[in-house]
Amino acid sequence: MKIGIGNDHSAVEMKQEVVKYLQKLGYEVVNYGTDTTESCHYPIYGEKVARAVVAGEVDLGILICGTGVGISLAANKVKGIRAVVCSEPYSAKLSRQHNNTNILAFGARVIGVEMAKMIIDEWLNAEFQGGRHQDRVNMIMAIEEK
Repeated sequence: MKIGIGNDHSAVEMKQEVVKYLQKLGYEVVNYGTDTTESCHYPIYGEKVARAVVAGEVDLGILICGTGVGISLAANKVKGIRAVVCSEPYSAKLSRQHNNTNILAFGARVIGVEMAKMIIDEWLNAEFQGGRHQDRVNMIMAIEEK
């Protein structure tokens, strides 16, 4: 599985740790983020990862900024994206099971690296349950068509 990762200047160190962790787990990681701590604009990286997911260049995406909020908002503007911000593992797991999220976001200023790893584990190991949840995902996606 190939995972795209994007980040802004506030999350360079966390991204580096997350990339190492994902690679250790056997995932291929494509870096769409910045590698410098010089101030930059997080929407650029949220959009890059979102477009890569929609285009099939990567299977899933992970985004990191200060809070995870801004970068996920940018990603969610791309048709076909269901990005979720998580600061704990339970929501990450259910976001995959119930909402079939394709991008995970979190904040480097909100959680630590070990919590990020736990969140990632729950998110990647969860499977979409379909059924009534598919109906709801379809309803969410239909909003983009209006």
